Amino acid sequence: MSLAFSLSGIAKRYPHFALQDITLDLPEGQVMGLVGVNGAGKTTLLRLLTGLAATDAGEVTVLGHRLPEHQVAAKRDIGFASEEMRLYRGQTLRWHMDLVRAIYPGWDEAYAAELIKRFELRTEQTLGGFSHGQRVKALLLLCLARRPRLLLLDEPTTGLDPVARVEVLEALADVLRDESRSVLFSSHNTHDVEQLADTITFLHKGRLVASADKLEFIESWRRVVCQGVLPPGLETWPEIASARANGSLVEIKARTWNDDLPARLAASGLQVQRTDPMALEDIFITAVRSGAVA
Repeated sequence: MSLAFSLSGIAKRYPHFALQDITLDLPEGQVMGLVGVNGAGKTTLLRLLTGLAATDAGEVTVLGHRLPEHQVAAKRDIGFASEEMRLYRGQTLRWHMDLVRAIYPGWDEAYAAELIKRFELRTEQTLGGFSHGQRVKALLLLCLARRPRLLLLDEPTTGLDPVARVEVLEALADVLRDESRSVLFSSHNTHDVEQLADTITFLHKGRLVASADKLEFIESWRRVVCQGVLPPGLETWPEIASARANGSLVEIKARTWNDDLPARLAASGLQVQRTDPMALEDIFITAVRSGAVA
């Protein structure tokens, strides 16, 4: 199995923050959603993959190229878009498109024209007259029309109105249909991640909390409501991420659901009233609070 990227034992230290012991792989053709709160280390991880920052420890391989030694070769096939990136406000979108096309021979003019129509952008308008949402869409257009093998997106839908957000997500969904392309996108919006990702990775305070196939990941977590008194030591059970009492009810969040759990809870004096699937946002919050590795 070919890998779009491989991180092994990565560390990156700053005065007030550190990315620590990150080992993570993305198979080619897969889409990984990187979820974390602001300051979790998502942008730092993406910068390491683009060669914009160097590791203090560990190995980075992107599209078969070791970084930083062979970052020039890797960057030919990497598309990177971040909300922090700025375009030239005094130049038109057409000027930006011509600039990128001159640098990257893989530029797809027909696809660029399709994205212009979908995003309702004016190529002869200067970027200084674009709204925030239009600038985000212009940046994504410049990135997507290159047809990169690896697409790295840092909070691509942040600050977009609902209509622009849907348009961007639909464009990304089209890109993801191409099985030869790989995508890593960071977001604190778990709904976006749940829509697009094959694999979900949680990052918190510079450490990986969880990383797994989306469907298996969501299927493994359950919210269990029981009748009875919360027994001591329940949170030490390996499959229990959290447990709290609310009157005569006990709410349990299980990170690894199995069919014999209700019988084990009954043996501890708890009668299961119902079990519910958990939304990805709830899973993320519970995993972070418990330090769970899902």
